[in-house]
Amino acid sequence: MKSLPLTALLCCLAASLPAAETQHPTLPLGAPAPDFQLPGVDGQTWTLASFKDSPILAVVFTCNHCPTAQAYEERLKSLTADYRARGVAVVAINPNSPEGVRLDELGYTDLDDTLESMKLRATERSFNFPYLDDGPGQVAARAYGPIATPHLFVFDQERKLRYQGRIDDAEREDLVKRQDARLVFDALLAGQAPPVPQTKVFGCSTKWADKTDGNRKWLAKIQAEPVDLLPADGPALASLRADPGNKVRLVHAWATWCGPCVTEFDDLLETNLQFRHRDFEMVTVAAQFPDERDKVLAFLKKHHASTRNLLFGETDKYKMIDALDPEWNGALPHTLLVGPGGKVLYRHTGALDLLELRRKIVPALTGITPWGG
Repeated sequence: MKSLPLTALLCCLAASLPAAETQHPTLPLGAPAPDFQLPGVDGQTWTLASFKDSPILAVVFTCNHCPTAQAYEERLKSLTADYRARGVAVVAINPNSPEGVRLDELGYTDLDDTLESMKLRATERSFNFPYLDDGPGQVAARAYGPIATPHLFVFDQERKLRYQGRIDDAEREDLVKRQDARLVFDALLAGQAPPVPQTKVFGCSTKWADKTDGNRKWLAKIQAEPVDLLPADGPALASLRADPGNKVRLVHAWATWCGPCVTEFDDLLETNLQFRHRDFEMVTVAAQFPDERDKVLAFLKKHHASTRNLLFGETDKYKMIDALDPEWNGALPHTLLVGPGGKVLYRHTGALDLLELRRKIVPALTGITPWGG
């Protein structure tokens, strides 16, 4: 397996600074558990009192988008299943401000960190623990001070903090040598002190709301990138279905007069920003006449489409259809996702289901450059 790419490492830096050096100090050992009142994916509102019948409470800050957090989802389910009957309650809290997460930080996920996406994740992955959203207000996050996702806090029956840190010592489960969470649970259930009460954590940094302004500045730079529209003949369009090499290519045929095309265009551009720092490229193909170039280019500039943009250089639309995709019936929009070897990974005519598309992109990219989890 290849090592974690630089872009993923930038997203998932080891968060090992002492609490005093962080803007949001981590809760010290021995401190009482801060209360919270948060919505869960189940539609209920959860508080500290919701877990009053459990002798041990494990609060883990995690999220949808982080590759490291994703790597621990099954382990959290196992911890919950193995220790629930013994008196340990596990609750997961998403600490991330949705506005604090940059689009290019979503390059390893099909879902963002909004509550609606959390509901989808919990259902898809069959979470057996409460999954709560603290992103809009970050009240719990500021009180607990999670450095990264995941970050575990374990409280005893008196709700005093007895452990904070990692779940275990390796992002890849097959490399785990020390199962810290299990050791802590076993010790507290036996009336003993945790063998190691505090460890460092590793994962994606908590996305605080104060990152929003920086994200806006990043987006402004993206929107200032040059936008162009180039002519393409039949062979050029046919080449888009050819082997893209060690990358995934998204090809989207559209038109300025096509309602669904216009409606979903910005979502497609966001998808490009989400994945373009990986082995991914997006190509738009305007299914319009060559003398409509100015109109097409004006639309692209208005939407800051700094993608690779093509316009068929001839007037025969059927020639364009056959060149781009012989299986295309000619209706717009039309989308192709092509992987290594020229394999068509996804083909769709009509308005897109963006989640369905992203769920094709993510595993295809992971197949090219596996991440550490």
